[in-house]
Amino acid sequence: MAGESLLVSIGKVGLGVVVVVPLLVYFMQDSLIFYRQPTSEARRADIAKRFPAVKEVFLETADGTKLHAWHVAGSGPTVLYFGGNAEEVSRMLDEVAQKPAASWFLMDYRGYGGSSGAPSEKALVADAKLLFDYAVKQPGVDPKRVHAFGRSLGSGVAVALAAERPLAGLILVAPFDSLAAVAKRYYWYLPVDLMLKHRFDSIELAARLRLPLLCLIATRDEVIPPVHAERLFDAWGGAKQKVALLDASHNTSDSHPLFWPAIREFLAKH
Repeated sequence: MAGESLLVSIGKVGLGVVVVVPLLVYFMQDSLIFYRQPTSEARRADIAKRFPAVKEVFLETADGTKLHAWHVAGSGPTVLYFGGNAEEVSRMLDEVAQKPAASWFLMDYRGYGGSSGAPSEKALVADAKLLFDYAVKQPGVDPKRVHAFGRSLGSGVAVALAAERPLAGLILVAPFDSLAAVAKRYYWYLPVDLMLKHRFDSIELAARLRLPLLCLIATRDEVIPPVHAERLFDAWGGAKQKVALLDASHNTSDSHPLFWPAIREFLAKH
């Protein structure tokens, strides 16, 4: 009898784990996917002081969310930048504001930087389209020479934008085939396909996209293993170029000697 009670108790604990863990992950997934990086007014003022030629852009969405972006005016093509899931995009200003060979718009996701609101796949893609529609109306911007640049999570935003707006080219750094495929690598014990709300299914769009692609892959990416980028690259329907950043990790790709030269060459070409 004691043995039966023990087995029943173990069974109840096991059932509780099976039920509770997936529920916890489901309700926590927004915070697990989006690591918000807000900036204070003082921090934004300091950035603006360091880069006096950089303009702050404020946009309002249909639901009243206030979006913030940094605009670096330059000659040549225009680049819309979408960062990683834990990135505060003003970090890019040290590079792009010093050598403005293109016009750059660096968007703060909802809840990041100077933007209000809460991030989600649907919201971020809608905001990317809003930024594109704003950018093409600005003086000096050629609507036929607008590119999107997505890093990590931002690759999903950039690919979704490419399916909705006429981009001249796409630059992806540490991209993935789908967020579900990456999540299954980490949460193999959970029914990811049933639980995931933000799917960023880039590979589903890839085959029908015909715009030129530059794909930069860190060969020692410990966050998004290179196989996910390779799958997306192989499925791409347009002209494509792959650059392997040998020995680079997920967060050290910028410092690789091939990183910025490859990007500038691609922008000049397309």
